Amino acid sequence: MRPAVAVVDDASLIRESFGLLMPGLDVVAAVATVEELVRRAPVVDVVLLDLHLANLERQPDVRQGIAAIRTLTRHGYRVCVYSQEERRFVLAACVAAGAGGIVSKALPREQAERLFLDVAAGGTVVPQPVVGILEVLVRRDCITLLSERQRQILHGRARGLSYAQVARQLFVSESTLRGYWHDLTRSLSESLRSLTPGEIERALGLAPGDLLEFWADGTDDRKEWWRIGRSR
Repeated sequence: MRPAVAVVDDASLIRESFGLLMPGLDVVAAVATVEELVRRAPVVDVVLLDLHLANLERQPDVRQGIAAIRTLTRHGYRVCVYSQEERRFVLAACVAAGAGGIVSKALPREQAERLFLDVAAGGTVVPQPVVGILEVLVRRDCITLLSERQRQILHGRARGLSYAQVARQLFVSESTLRGYWHDLTRSLSESLRSLTPGEIERALGLAPGDLLEFWADGTDDRKEWWRIGRSR
């Protein structure tokens, strides 16, 4: 059975065409704002969320960015960010805010659909820039609950190696490694959500306050989406 999804995107072309372009997904709702989705309250396996939703001068009350993710997760939704955003700390902040996956709009349709299906099934999709951040945090003991095998897998994936390449290095099957990676990304995502901006700044050698512009640290929702919108 196809997973039920909701699409939140302010581009009408994307909302109207998503179901046609992604035949493996059952699009039961396609709306322009998080507020509208919450009002409708559809039952879905995942919400596909554009990170930047509206012109803040025209619609100053629309939640977007980190605030949108947190609003959806508070209402019990699993969120997959679908965005052109490329800044690695913004992407990491999305994971810290509760996003189960991040998929780039630059990816080919077939690849994006596979990733959406992974997230809808309970998997965690972490983009390469965020994997690199997580690997540094692990190496510097900011995230510690990993086995030696998990560290080896993370090391390989952080360097852009494919599942097949890492599997050959570790003498395991590719299917086994994918299972390891599924568990590993979920554990790392949960660990990232528990870290403060200060802890991450110290581990990465950043100046104090560098992450406060967009990190999901429990600050007021309105400030969060305003900052991300302004930093585009």
